[in-house]
Amino acid sequence: MRGVFRENLTEALVGFVVVALALWFAVFAWQRTGGGGATSAVHVTALFPNATGVSVGTDVRIAGLKVGTVSTQRLDPKTWQAEVVLALDPSTKVPADSTAVITSEGLLGGTYIQLVPGADQVALKEGDMIVDTQGSLDLMSLIGQFINRTGSGDDKSGGAAAGGSGTMGTAPAPGK
Repeated sequence: MRGVFRENLTEALVGFVVVALALWFAVFAWQRTGGGGATSAVHVTALFPNATGVSVGTDVRIAGLKVGTVSTQRLDPKTWQAEVVLALDPSTKVPADSTAVITSEGLLGGTYIQLVPGADQVALKEGDMIVDTQGSLDLMSLIGQFINRTGSGDDKSGGAAAGGSGTMGTAPAPGK
């Protein structure tokens, strides 16, 4: 048996390294997706009309600094909005009248939830809801509106369909 092990020492070491890397990756993925979230976190809920780009593990930031993560998300069947539960660091006392905004780091950057602190002296506590929220912007629809010039209120076609001065659809009076 020792002879077989000595002959296959290289294969055994490669196998050990592969198993160690797989375990490291599993732990990393568990922590990154919020599976290993802090149990002492303060969980608050926010309803967003559009939560594009937000997933479990997304950062929650104040002034660019991470103060929590998204722990769960689901569709609220009553309001048809995205219900997002934020796990906030308990040492950060976020005012109860704060605003939650879904924003991105740039055109190619990742999405995160920005908390804009309010002026309330009372801090958010376990189970509270952030009432003032702003969903994410759909960049593709904004580009489409710009290209098609829709939504601006200015119709430069001058056609009759836009209520212009065209004569389409009007007929001369009979007998004239």
